[in-house]
This record gives sequence, C-alpha cells and structure tokens, in this order.
Amino acid sequence: MATKIGMMDAAYFVGRSEILAWINSTLQLNLSKVEEACSGAVHCQLLDAVHPGMVPMHKVNFDAKSEYEMIQNYKVLQDVFNKLKITKHIEVSKLVKGRPLDNLEFMQWLKRYCDSVNGGLVSYNPIERREGSKGGKEAGKKGPPAHTSAKGGAAAAPRPQSHHGGARRNELSSSVNSSSSSTLSVKASRPPPPAPAYEEQVITKKITELKLSVDSLEKERDYYFAKLRDVELFCQSPGLEGLPVIAAIQQILYAADNDGSAVAEARAMISLNCQEEKEKMVNPDSQKRKSIRNLDVEAAGINNLSPRQRFPDATDVHCSGSPLMTY
Repeated sequence: MATKIGMMDAAYFVGRSEILAWINSTLQLNLSKVEEACSGAVHCQLLDAVHPGMVPMHKVNFDAKSEYEMIQNYKVLQDVFNKLKITKHIEVSKLVKGRPLDNLEFMQWLKRYCDSVNGGLVSYNPIERREGSKGGKEAGKKGPPAHTSAKGGAAAAPRPQSHHGGARRNELSSSVNSSSSSTLSVKASRPPPPAPAYEEQVITKKITELKLSVDSLEKERDYYFAKLRDVELFCQSPGLEGLPVIAAIQQILYAADNDGSAVAEARAMISLNCQEEKEKMVNPDSQKRKSIRNLDVEAAGINNLSPRQRFPDATDVHCSGSPLMTY
C-alpha cells in the first residue's frame, strides 16, 4: 500500500477536476471545490469506502463548521490511520484553514492510497453509510453554490424595462452607499497592524537582553574559575602538600566525575586521619613501649648466640672486603 509517496510521484500531478470527479462519484456528493472537504468528513468516508466498517461513521460530522468540530473528524481519521498502520502525517492545522493547495495535496495522496487498495473497486453504498453521521443525510443533497446559478439566470433572462426602473436604481445605489459606509466604519474600528519598525525594535531589545545575560554568565564563570585556581596554588605551597586536609582538597579538585564520590572519599581520608590522631593522643607511650620491647628482643637474641656466631673469623672479614684487613 502506498502509505509513503514522494512529491514527484504521479499522484501529485492529478488535476482538481479529476479529484472532484472521483470524490463525487465515489461518495455521491456535489462538491465544486476540493477545499470544501476541509472538514475531514469526506476523508473519513473515502477511507471507509476502501475499508468498509473500519471507520466509525457515527462519530463523523458532515455539518462541521468550526475548527473544533473539524478537528474531531480528523481525530477519527487519525485513529483509523493508527489501526491500519498508515504512517502518513496529517497537517490538521493547514487543512482546517481551507487552503486549496494543502487540501489538494492531501486529497491527491488519499486518491493514490485508495487506488492502491484493491484498485479502489469496492461495492459501497455511501448514502446508507452517511445516514448514521451528523448531517450525513443532507450532505448528498447539497448542490453547487447558488452564485453560479444566479449568474446563469441573469445572463439568460433579459432585464424588464418598466417605469419603476429609476426608483429601483435609486434604492440599489442607496443600499450600496450604506453598505460601503458600514464597511468603512468596520475597517476604521479595527486596530492597525503593528509597524515593521516596532517589531524590529522588539527584536533588537530581545537580542540585547540575551547578550547581557551571556556576558553576566561568562563573568560569573571566570570569577569561580579564578577562585578554584587560587585554591589549587595554595595547596601546592611548600610544606602543605603532605597534610591530609590538602590531600582531601586536591581529591575534590581533580575529580573527573560529578557523582559526589570525590567528596565522600575526601571525608573518609579526613576521618581516618582524625582517628589516628586520637589514638596517638590517648596512648602517647605506645610507640616508646614498642621500641623498648624490640630492643629487649634483640638483646636476648644476641645472648643466645655462640661465641663464633658473635665474632666471625678473619676469613669472613677478609671475604667481606673490609678496608681494616691487612695482609
């Protein structure tokens, strides 16, 4: 199925007359312009024609006039697209505006899709399917716009000449004058559009505010960077590098991750150092006792040695290469 069609596909070269003929023959309607289908109801029924029963026609509104009502129809159409896994994007905001080109392009795509489904040949009764929709019964009865027939009638029938012609002309001229004056008053009551110069001033002001904000952020960044640099130089001062606090500060400064692990490690270093200092303060003689105990052990070991082990012979001294040995 042709869900994705390029802009150079032959489908987008189909004319308006052919599209209108296809819509009117398939749905038995009397549309004179493609943009008359901008409400989305026609699109829903065209899709229902190739997939009978797939579209909930009771939710479709053929009398939709406002954009809100039209959007409801397009929501129904989008739901059907999702069920059929059709990836075509619907430009609802453009279609509901009744723009001729946008509606023509979407209808060209829809015709191409319907033709790709069983060749577009499905037994379908459009009038019966529209009966459950709002305004569906009157949709097929609507004829072309009345101004076309009025023009034809005016061209076919000659104007009758009568003695009331002057009075009628006066009435027409007075009505035209009143309508023109009312139109002028309405135009005068409307606010004038914003001047381009004012828009430029607003844009320039916004740009200036953004530049000032960027400059302020850059100054703040440089300020804090200078502070960090001062801390780094202070930590590198002679006599401070071996301190646990300096090591903890450097641990935070040079951390590569921002997950807070550096701060936790620095705290652990400080707490460990504090614990060691507390132990030294509680037992100040522990180190002296350990050294005295080591000396006693060494003295006992020397007393247990034999005389030969205490004083090695001359050969040992000679072999040792001592400068005191003479020959």
